[in-house]
Amino acid sequence: MTNRIYTRTGDSGETGLFGGGRVAKAHPRVAAYGDVDELNSVIGVARATGPVEFSDALLEQIQRDLFAIGGHLATPDPERVRKALEKAELSPARIDEFEAAMDAADTELAPLTAFILPGGSPKAAALHVARTVCRRVERSVVRLAQTEDVPELFVIYLNRLSDLLFTLARLANHRAGVADVTW
Repeated sequence: MTNRIYTRTGDSGETGLFGGGRVAKAHPRVAAYGDVDELNSVIGVARATGPVEFSDALLEQIQRDLFAIGGHLATPDPERVRKALEKAELSPARIDEFEAAMDAADTELAPLTAFILPGGSPKAAALHVARTVCRRVERSVVRLAQTEDVPELFVIYLNRLSDLLFTLARLANHRAGVADVTW
C-alpha cells in the first residue's frame, strides 16, 4: 500500500476541514489557515537564513504556535476533535514573552525615529518578509472572526508577532553591522 500525498478530493475546488465538513477553497476559513501556513513557511526561510542561530529557538516556538493556530482555524467544531487539539493550546504568556524579547532587543537598538525600508542583511530581509506576511495573516484572521468564532488571543498574538518580527529584523541588521535605511 502506498501513501500518496494526492487524494483528488480537492479537484472540485473544495477542501475538507479538520473534524469534518467541506467548504470551498475560497472560504475565509481556508484563506486564514492557508495564510497561517504560508507565514509558518516564511518563518522557516528566515530560520534557514544565516546566521541560523539568531533567535532560532524563539522562531521555532513561533512555528509550533502557528501550527496550533492553524489547527484551530481549520476546525469549525472544536468539540469534535477536542482531544486532537489539546496539544494545540496557545498560552497568553506567549504575548508577554514577545514583549520581553522586544524590550530586550530595544536595549541594543537605537530609538526608531523614521520609517525604515525593509532589507539589509539577508536575515533581516527574510524577517521583514515574514512581518509583512504576518500582517496579511492578521487581516485574514480578523476577516474570519467577523463571521466565525476565533479566539481573541489569536488576533493579539498575530499583532504582537508582527511587531516582534520587525524588531528582530532591526536587531539582525544591527548585529550584522548593517544600518537600517530610513525612508
